[in-house]
Amino acid sequence: MAPDVFSALANPVRRRLLDALLDGPRAAGDLAGRFDLSRPAVSEHLQVLRQVGLVREEPRGRQRYYHLDPRPLAEVGRWLHPFENYWRGRLDALGALLDAEADDVPRPADSPDPDGSR
Repeated sequence: MAPDVFSALANPVRRRLLDALLDGPRAAGDLAGRFDLSRPAVSEHLQVLRQVGLVREEPRGRQRYYHLDPRPLAEVGRWLHPFENYWRGRLDALGALLDAEADDVPRPADSPDPDGSR
């Protein structure tokens, strides 16, 4: 079974590799130096990211540079969108409840109203 974007992103090392590529291409050795893993282990993670299209490899002489390709993340964004709407609605409802409770809380006589008046 070929790995998919979701399974590739499930691994924290792979997410950190993508974070490292946000600022631009990096050499494989530079990427490997960021982890307490062997170079072959980091190479395996990069291979998974390459297979799902999240990174592309560019040979430059004896080194290999990796570039971020965020296009496959659109699939993740489409999947997350309904959850974003769900949580936005839940947080809006919580905010309305907190506002209603704040309006019902009696204030001491010497404290100003929220609008700054007494």
